[in-house]
Amino acid sequence: MREITFAQAINEALRAEMRRDPTVVVLGEDIGLIGGNFGVTKGLLEEFGPERVKDTPISEDAIVGLSLGASLVGLRPVAEIMFSSFLGCCMDQIFNQVSAIRYMSGGQVSVPLVIRTVNSLGRSGAAQHSGRTEAWFMHIPGIKVVIPSTPYDAKGLLKTAIRAPDPVIFFEHALAYYRVKGPVPDGEYTVPFGQAEVKRVGKDVTIVAYSMMVTRALEAAAILAEEGIEAEVVDPRTLVPLDMETIVASVRKTHRAIVASEECERAGVCAEIGFRITQEAFDYLDAPVERVAAANVPAPFSPPLEQYIMPKVEDLVAAARRLVA
Repeated sequence: MREITFAQAINEALRAEMRRDPTVVVLGEDIGLIGGNFGVTKGLLEEFGPERVKDTPISEDAIVGLSLGASLVGLRPVAEIMFSSFLGCCMDQIFNQVSAIRYMSGGQVSVPLVIRTVNSLGRSGAAQHSGRTEAWFMHIPGIKVVIPSTPYDAKGLLKTAIRAPDPVIFFEHALAYYRVKGPVPDGEYTVPFGQAEVKRVGKDVTIVAYSMMVTRALEAAAILAEEGIEAEVVDPRTLVPLDMETIVASVRKTHRAIVASEECERAGVCAEIGFRITQEAFDYLDAPVERVAAANVPAPFSPPLEQYIMPKVEDLVAAARRLVA
């Protein structure tokens, strides 16, 4: 095991899969000569050349449309959409084409396409660069939604995504790229879809969190432990498919649940998971399920205002105290 950054883990996964399978190609804005907006694709152009590492025009619609066509004729494209807010520019391609072609063709055609994108709340990117759009894609049948929190999971899940026969939206977090480090094996491994992981064991309250909220949940759990409250932190790792079995097993043990996300609170991932906890573990709950999420407003540019609307460690701690009390 070595300790590497989240960004290095993504780079290693791309490099390994491109070496393993010559049909894997990557494309997106500035991914070649510059090595990506966050340096994640650095070195790929030098190793694999311009035929497999394509700098594209600034057109998300064209990036996804080109990738869809390439996937239909035998390639395995990994397209990068620089920020998840920009997925709005190519929603017609994703919603009406990418997600539906297997079904519309009666299973005769598959779309082995990965769309990598970046959530970036917390960087003062303002409303048009701070989207958290994962709930949109949970709502679209035919698409897998993957959102890792650690370098180990990022590498293993991206390798699984690239090998998958169907489209995957792969969310990364800009703050995780160089702030989040962790042990990652040198050798070959993958992480399967639909298997949540308990990141911390506890007995008093379950915190279901993903992406950067896992880091905050673990910080909150450490604070709560000093008060005698043992929080269990469960990371779904993939939102579609969603491992409710692991989540429900945790809630049945702790009898209390918090669902945490950086997205807007209304009609989001927290609402879906919270409802299913209530539906599948109602008899075990000693209190209503709590949501900890961002305010229902566009992300402001002002750093103090952005921090104000974001879900924080202290919000998780306060929610756990309310439930246990």
